[in-house]
Amino acid sequence: MSAPGKTAPRMGGPVLEVQGLVKRYGAVAAVDGLDLAVEAGEVFGLLGPNGSGKTTMILILLGLTEPTRGRVSVLGLDPLRQPLAVKRAVGYLPDSVGFYDQMTARENLRFTAKLMDVPRREIERRIGSALERVGLGQVGDRRVGGFSHGMRQRLGVAEVLVKDCRIAILDEPTNGLDPQSTTELLGLIRQLRDDGRTVLLSSHMLSLVQTVCDRVALINRGRIGLTGAVDALRDRVLGGSYVIEVEAVGLPLAEVLRDLEGVGRAEMTGRRSAKIHAVEDIRPAIAERIVQRGGALQRLAMHQPSLDDVYARYFEEVRNAA
Repeated sequence: MSAPGKTAPRMGGPVLEVQGLVKRYGAVAAVDGLDLAVEAGEVFGLLGPNGSGKTTMILILLGLTEPTRGRVSVLGLDPLRQPLAVKRAVGYLPDSVGFYDQMTARENLRFTAKLMDVPRREIERRIGSALERVGLGQVGDRRVGGFSHGMRQRLGVAEVLVKDCRIAILDEPTNGLDPQSTTELLGLIRQLRDDGRTVLLSSHMLSLVQTVCDRVALINRGRIGLTGAVDALRDRVLGGSYVIEVEAVGLPLAEVLRDLEGVGRAEMTGRRSAKIHAVEDIRPAIAERIVQRGGALQRLAMHQPSLDDVYARYFEEVRNAA
């Protein structure tokens, strides 16, 4: 087994797969027909509101609960039939990590290492390296009971490194963290990806975690609505990855925008204003056309929509279609 930060290079292909996954509690379907494949070496975001089925699916992947129906594979292993092998290969970081408060950070990591059969000659080196990487090198001999929530989350990442897990599953890891701690944790997630590890990141904070995810799946009521890269989802749902707001007088603005190249979707927000979803920054073309046709430009602003915008629009369309 390799040292932290020295995992095998990415080989490609899915390392987490679920097909037709269903989990029922009586008449309630917590997971209702999920199909999902997470590729080796990517950060995959499982995003949706609380109660959408994210945690239930994670518990099934870890072999902690049995699916009602469907197929589950973790690195080719069946979590129910081979739970110990899955636990050795997968690191799990919940929103509140359970450590022994009366033990030091180093002692907690040493306990985990022995449970996971890390070679004795490797244990202390791995622990020291992991604590340094997560910024806890100076407090490794302090009792965990005195750690802040953010420090405990970083210690959870250190545990992933000590185990040298190929996959890290993080369930709402930013819950309860202040902005600085959140930024630090997202940086550690990027490091896990740079090591070649696969990260499954579950969160309801869509706009926050979109910065670290290679792909995301939007999940609601136990079903996945959309899957893909963030920009691709923006283009598919909103008509583009850029939102341009324009206001002009002296001309019929709707007609000016109608056949403009690069416009994915345009909606009038007033008699003289519009919101445009575009695949690229077309502000120069908008300004030039308005001036050429004798109008006066009063406002031209642009921003990129977040995953919150994509999520809200998609499920609004789903409700309207129903």
